[in-house]
Amino acid sequence: MIFDPRPCDLGEGPLWHPLRGQLFWFDITGQRMLSQHRGEALQWRFPEMVSAAGWVSRDVLLIAGERDLFLFDVETEETESLIELEADNRLTRSNDGRADPLGGFWIGTMGKSAEAGAGAIYRYYLGELRCLFKGISITNAICFSPDGRVAHFTDTKTSRVMRVALDAAGWPQGTPELYLDLTADPSGPDGAVIDAAGLMWLAQWGAGRVSAFAPDGTLVRQVEFAAPHTSCPAFGGPGLTTLFCTTALQGMDAAARAAYPQAGGTFALADVAQGQAEHQVLL
Repeated sequence: MIFDPRPCDLGEGPLWHPLRGQLFWFDITGQRMLSQHRGEALQWRFPEMVSAAGWVSRDVLLIAGERDLFLFDVETEETESLIELEADNRLTRSNDGRADPLGGFWIGTMGKSAEAGAGAIYRYYLGELRCLFKGISITNAICFSPDGRVAHFTDTKTSRVMRVALDAAGWPQGTPELYLDLTADPSGPDGAVIDAAGLMWLAQWGAGRVSAFAPDGTLVRQVEFAAPHTSCPAFGGPGLTTLFCTTALQGMDAAARAAYPQAGGTFALADVAQGQAEHQVLL
């Protein structure tokens, strides 16, 4: 089940690139992006923390950094800043993010020490960056229904996953409503992705699992991994039926690391469900 054993302090943001047939993911606090291609382990280091990405073309990714969204060519390593993201706030960084079905890119921020209410969620779409929701402590679970009409997100500290209707241009309309109330669960809702059937696959930090929930909030299935801090899932591989999941070493003491020697690695489980292709970001 281990896809890549390289340990990440804070593995996050897996992205299956549909044109390259290649998985990219991040070690946020390690300031690096990782990948594999034809059996070769790849790595790119950055001068600040990076957390999530969307694909723009075969070779170019939009990457969320601490203070901006920037374009990165994985072949030439050329970098171009696209738009500032809380550039004047040295206390925050980017966290969870994903492209929506219309080509917008949603990105959440949070305090570097998870300060209460320091984060927000933004959407970048056709050159415009707009703040959607403020006062969030740990932004996570950004994902979208197959028809593109509903967006989901969470503030991990609340243990509540929210959803909000989207208009024809992909912007939120109305007030977010409760989708999942996980306050009775000691784990924390982290990254999430929605498959082609509409099931949300949610990583639960501290529980070592990814749980699948139906649109009505019913728990359908749970998949366990050999690492307690499961952080974010993604579908990819042939037919988009492989469930990838990043994990983290953060918060684990020596005893916990000895008990879970694969913690921090990136996992893969084949033939789980039919995923959706990751959407292209439109500039």
